[in-house]
Amino acid sequence: MGTQYGRGAVTPAIKTEKKAQKLSRPSKYLVYLLNDDYTPMDFVVIVLQEFFAMSYPRAVKVMLDVHQNGRATCGIYTRDIAETKVAQVNEFARLNDHPLLCKMEKV
Repeated sequence: MGTQYGRGAVTPAIKTEKKAQKLSRPSKYLVYLLNDDYTPMDFVVIVLQEFFAMSYPRAVKVMLDVHQNGRATCGIYTRDIAETKVAQVNEFARLNDHPLLCKMEKV
């Protein structure tokens, strides 16, 4: 007859080795706007306020940085959030017939 496990029976212990996992911080991505000669400055300010939660004075400063330097940083985020912001801004610009371009790059 086989071994019976019932009340009071002891099951054999299984030994497992636990490896210490090194957790690293998620990579960060810089989200930025590129300058073009067609998108109105007011529209860029609206984008910065709506999608990047900037105050009006901060949005104007960043918009002027885009205009004068060709690009400006809107924020630094984890990959998923950065991808979402880029997609939202680019779609919003297209829906409003503006060539404004938002991009991201790894920090």
